[in-house]
Amino acid sequence: MLDWGTWLVFVAEIVVMLSIVPDKKRWLRQHPIDVIVTIFSPPVLPTSLAAARLLRLLRVLRLLRLAPLARRLFSLDGVKYAGLLAFLTLIGGGTAFAVVEHRESEWDGIWWAAQTMTTVGYGDVPVTTVAGRVIGIVVMVIGIGFGTLLIGSVAERFIAHEVDTDLDATEIELQHELREVAQRLARIEQALNARARG
Repeated sequence: MLDWGTWLVFVAEIVVMLSIVPDKKRWLRQHPIDVIVTIFSPPVLPTSLAAARLLRLLRVLRLLRLAPLARRLFSLDGVKYAGLLAFLTLIGGGTAFAVVEHRESEWDGIWWAAQTMTTVGYGDVPVTTVAGRVIGIVVMVIGIGFGTLLIGSVAERFIAHEVDTDLDATEIELQHELREVAQRLARIEQALNARARG
């Protein structure tokens, strides 16, 4: 069902886009992956052509459109907001866990939330309520997401520093070449002015 649902969403997107864009040929040229994946990977393919379903992996390429969003997310402001969300989840999730699991104090719940978010977990799992398990899922996902974001942000800083260093060296070389070109132009102008006078 999920396979059919996903494929039908792609078909619907193509149909809608082709009905609203003014230049249909141009849209098709700009979105070849979407069209190829949709045409050549329907869920009704026989098992002998199941390898063509690997084309569906091309759908992942569509996620590259999210690169600008990821760049903002890995920025210092993005990490600050994610840290705030993680902190609120720690306090709120821990407190809610303590209430629904009938713990002695809120601090027991916050301690549980810290263990869960950092994936340390000493085996203290919610056992009495479904609500406790739902809180556990939310705390785990946000904790792992924040940890991943933090690690990615730190890695991005190291890579950006290397890129900046490379750019600085290239920039210095370009400035040197520009000075040489400016000096040559000045000499050419002087020579032309001298010939014009004489």
